[in-house]
Amino acid sequence: MKLLFLACLSPKTGNCTTAERIRAHIESAGHTCELRDAADFKSSAEVASLIEQKPPFEGAIAIHLFKGGRLLLDTQVPFGVVFGGTDINEDVKVEQKRAVMEQVLLKARFAVAFTDKLKAEAEVFLLSQSSKIYIQPQGIKTEAAQSFCWSEFLRRSGVSGEDVEDLHVFLLVCGLRRVKDPLYLLEAFSEWHTENPLVVLIIIGPKIDPVFTEEVEAISKRSAGVYLAQERSQEELHAAMRRSAALVNSSVSEGMSAAILEAMDLEVPVVARDIPGNTAVVQHEVTGLLYSSPQEFVRVSQRLLVDGELRERVVANGKRYVEEHHSLDHEREAYQRLVDTLH
Repeated sequence: MKLLFLACLSPKTGNCTTAERIRAHIESAGHTCELRDAADFKSSAEVASLIEQKPPFEGAIAIHLFKGGRLLLDTQVPFGVVFGGTDINEDVKVEQKRAVMEQVLLKARFAVAFTDKLKAEAEVFLLSQSSKIYIQPQGIKTEAAQSFCWSEFLRRSGVSGEDVEDLHVFLLVCGLRRVKDPLYLLEAFSEWHTENPLVVLIIIGPKIDPVFTEEVEAISKRSAGVYLAQERSQEELHAAMRRSAALVNSSVSEGMSAAILEAMDLEVPVVARDIPGNTAVVQHEVTGLLYSSPQEFVRVSQRLLVDGELRERVVANGKRYVEEHHSLDHEREAYQRLVDTLH
């Protein structure tokens, strides 16, 4: 079966990683799956024309009902969709977007939600299509680079000094856009760094929003103990996670953070903002730590550094949670079954 797969493909983002992984699942079943960036198309008519080219596509998939799914509304082939966090956390608040998403959900053969909560909210905000919505958490596989030099990573991130091996590095992994809110913790973290120079915060991820990136660059430069690093390959990023004191999430909204799940799999503590997308995977003091304000972030992080028992507990439980609920094999089998419904 020849399938078209539409997704937001900004390099080294969670969306891109998820799309590549799902494409691999589909192709491992013998299908042909062409992955295209939804941003390359201006209208659903363009996508309909592409699908009809010879040899034609026989089905389609899209990540995000609005960003990707709307481009499939003029197609005559069967399609399925995958909910993104933006769909439920942001786009349903806009009446025009919600109406489009309802059309997409009505026409789709299936829809995938990463969590029970995402499915429940979809049923509240959109026309009820409960029987079409399947729950399939993201599958996780991590692979840290073997030839990784921690001190070189820190130096290239702007961290200097002879005591770099003694630093407690908090790693905030995110694409630079406002919904990820990387500026949320900077003032409080700088105050903590002034009290304890061994704690530093490194923000790392692709520059998605150019205007916002300039703002982050300017503010991080004048924030003591805060560094903005160039993005790295997935393997280098995973290696850096392993050496860090904790993986930090500061997002305003999330569907399901791949970085959080990857950190858990790598046995790295997670300190995440208390928002619905994060609480779906992080249970406070069980699989990670949650905070509701910058000051609370500092308090729970300070505790993490001195409470070895807490650290060991959240690391062990986080690893076990990913192994039990985010199996790559289970994800592969689920998408292969769903694609079969497009025949």
